[in-house]
Amino acid sequence: MIPLEAVLFDLDDTLHDDSLAYRRAADAVANDVAAERGISAPALVAAYVSVADRFWQTLSPSSFEKPLVALRVSMWRSALATVGIDDERLAEACGSAYNHYRRGYLELWPGALELLERLRARGLKLAMITNGMAETHRDKIAVLKLESAFDEIFIADEVGMVKPDVRLFRLAAERLGVAPEACAMVGDRLDRDVRGARDAGMYAVWMNVRNETVPPGGPHPHATVYSVRDVEGALPFAGNGPR
Repeated sequence: MIPLEAVLFDLDDTLHDDSLAYRRAADAVANDVAAERGISAPALVAAYVSVADRFWQTLSPSSFEKPLVALRVSMWRSALATVGIDDERLAEACGSAYNHYRRGYLELWPGALELLERLRARGLKLAMITNGMAETHRDKIAVLKLESAFDEIFIADEVGMVKPDVRLFRLAAERLGVAPEACAMVGDRLDRDVRGARDAGMYAVWMNVRNETVPPGGPHPHATVYSVRDVEGALPFAGNGPR
């Protein structure tokens, strides 16, 4: 690998605990519905998490055809149906409440901002590549105070591509003015972040926050870390070997 010039970061579950934020928000919404309608809050949460996970796992450019607000309402309507409620207005209220609650739970991993500052101090260029949608992610980035931390920010629906599309990784390198081989990618998803980075010729750092294992035939990262605090030591600087 040629000398490192840039580091690309995923956002959710890489720079902040998005899984915790969205589950807490879903819990809050479900508790509100349970108090009003007498249904099981845990059952509603489980249903919503299942629907939302399925949507994000199968994300593709065609997913951008509807606004995320409408998609979120559809997710809540589907979840409500599993507990015996068919109410479009309630689904809309759930979607709105979910966004409000989730915003309040957004918080960077301890040490994340300091990591970005240290990498900048080393003279590295920084970019964010996220499969989120600008409709919510621009606000999320603002709440987390990350706008000025990056030279470039690539949000899936704004560029019309989703990870692991190799073109997205190469676009990020091009916009930063560096070769893909001079970039490292840090992300929590093997299938999205690690695969896309490796296919683009980048150094891939897997932030294994869910304590997963690489499946047979899966993309292997160059380095694996379990905390954002360990990222700097895993990057291919002089003296830092692959882990």
